[in-house]
Amino acid sequence: MNTANAIIMNRDTTGMGGESTEKSSSELRTERKQRLAAALRLFGKFGFDEGVAGHVTVRDPEHSDHFWVNPMGRSFKQMRVSDLLLVSHTGEVVEGDGLLNGAAFTIHSRIHMANPRVTAAAHSHSLYGKAWASLGRPLDPITQDACAFFEDHVLFDDFTGVVLDTGEGERIAKALGDNKAAILQNHGLLTVGETVEEAAWWFITMERSCQAQLLAEAAGTPRLIDADCARQTRATVGSPLAGWFSFQPLYDVIVAEQPELLE
Repeated sequence: MNTANAIIMNRDTTGMGGESTEKSSSELRTERKQRLAAALRLFGKFGFDEGVAGHVTVRDPEHSDHFWVNPMGRSFKQMRVSDLLLVSHTGEVVEGDGLLNGAAFTIHSRIHMANPRVTAAAHSHSLYGKAWASLGRPLDPITQDACAFFEDHVLFDDFTGVVLDTGEGERIAKALGDNKAAILQNHGLLTVGETVEEAAWWFITMERSCQAQLLAEAAGTPRLIDADCARQTRATVGSPLAGWFSFQPLYDVIVAEQPELLE
């Protein structure tokens, strides 16, 4: 059995993103928080942290107008399940101790409010993502991995400083639309998904795609994959399930290396 067939069969037995439809809200909440803490640890491991900047969120399975987020000032590298904050769409910290990042609330609350399909969202000031964002261009389909974003990401080209105004968050959410990612010009990358795993994987592979294109253009003129082939490739590597599945080995490794993140 090849990988593609295995993924399809797994979808039939576990439901979208591996979240069983038979699990209780409490079980789903625990699962989502564990994946969120793991994703944050991975972001730290990959060097996506920059001071107190960066945030990943996941919608609460029971209270859809609330989301879990990392507290500001807590290192990605030290994040635990017990550190996460539960925040309402009005900005109230309902559960957890710690500071709520104003930009995290402004951006993520509006994205979650605008699109019920978005379960999770990720943003940080990763090196290659912000370098590519300064060029004010979308990614080109120059590699198989980059095809995941072909005609499925947008450029938000209106940088006005730190995003602390809800109107700015609404404009970002509107620009994002139903796409899986946005390049925030002069700022960084933003990705979303139907699961934490998917949103986190899109961020990881988008950051690497930015790095690959920067390297390729420094060496010469990359040859683009033609549009039809890029769309076909996106159907394979860019689906929600493909994003979820690609995250699984990373989750297994980080939990084995740093099991305290589940505390």
